[in-house]
Amino acid sequence: MTLLFAGGVQDRSSAAMAQAAPAAGRQIGTVKAISGSSLTLATDGGSQVSVSVSDGVHILQLAPGSTDLKSAQQISLGGIAVGDRVLVTGKTADDGSLAATRIILMKSSDIAQKNAAERADWQKRGSGGIVEALSGTAITVSSGRRKIQVETSPSTTFRRYGADSVKFEDAKPGTLDQIKPGDQLRVRGNKSEDGATIQAEEIVSGAFKNLAGTLASLDASAGTVTLKDLATKKNVTVAVTSNSDIRKLPPEMAARFAARAKGGEREGGSGAAPAGGARPAAGGEGGMGAGARSAGGDLSQMLSRLPTEPLSSLKVGDAVMIVASEPSPESEKLTAVTMLSGVEPILAATPKGSAAMTLSPWNMGGGGAAEGGDGAGGPQ
Repeated sequence: MTLLFAGGVQDRSSAAMAQAAPAAGRQIGTVKAISGSSLTLATDGGSQVSVSVSDGVHILQLAPGSTDLKSAQQISLGGIAVGDRVLVTGKTADDGSLAATRIILMKSSDIAQKNAAERADWQKRGSGGIVEALSGTAITVSSGRRKIQVETSPSTTFRRYGADSVKFEDAKPGTLDQIKPGDQLRVRGNKSEDGATIQAEEIVSGAFKNLAGTLASLDASAGTVTLKDLATKKNVTVAVTSNSDIRKLPPEMAARFAARAKGGEREGGSGAAPAGGARPAAGGEGGMGAGARSAGGDLSQMLSRLPTEPLSSLKVGDAVMIVASEPSPESEKLTAVTMLSGVEPILAATPKGSAAMTLSPWNMGGGGAAEGGDGAGGPQ
């Protein structure tokens, strides 16, 4: 089940169900198997739990996002299917199994429908870029040459991408005070006619670094790479975890984007996913100029359609582009959110190291945005 801050589609089922039930012996997760009156639940904590459902157990179906049990519909055990989300309260046995006393259910089909609607809304009413300034409740966002005024209110929902996870679905509730100049920000809300102002309903922000260069060393077993960064000319060590998204750009696609990188600034605009301290990407809000959009969409959108690659598929000397989470105060280590190889032509088109295109951490699987240049991210 996915969120979209990833763009803006978010899987809020766990939070909604948690609010809908009092604290007790309980488990939240996804139904993996059903056998008679027993469910196998893959919990959000990473374990598998057997749940027995006796006659008379209340099973309530709740709409995704709802926390009001008064709106829930009572159903039978037969209404539960593999893939559904459930919150089970009951008595825990010594072996860890759970005898259910109540089950709150969210159908996977309903969640998928809601996520699709939210993805479409992020594409239609979403925008974003690099945070340039904050003044009171207003945020100025730079999207290339454009400046967007983001107006927040007490009803605006804030979420923040943390340094402890590269999965967008792990973004936590945040506040306006957490947003700083240089952060990447996605916003959804009603735009003014000229698109220069947006009344924010939902904001997702995070601090990321965009790196580009060649691999100086690689240790697949340890999950680390050392990159010679084009911008700083220094070696940077980046951790690569099971959640890091690694893809390879086909040569013909790399050549097309390299051509756009050379001409993008003349076509107008700049990208919405600039690196901290680096120049914004050339192109419109999705990361490319108007000509590039008409030719097939922005780089991050195209990447979402490519297969993932193992770290072992890379080798020393390969050119890569990396989006990395900023290190936490406790650690100086960067962690790769996305890594793209096969980018030699793109980097050659920007020899000074100020990449004309950068990757959005929210436009990739495992933490990327919904497909579409203006979609704010969520895992697909």
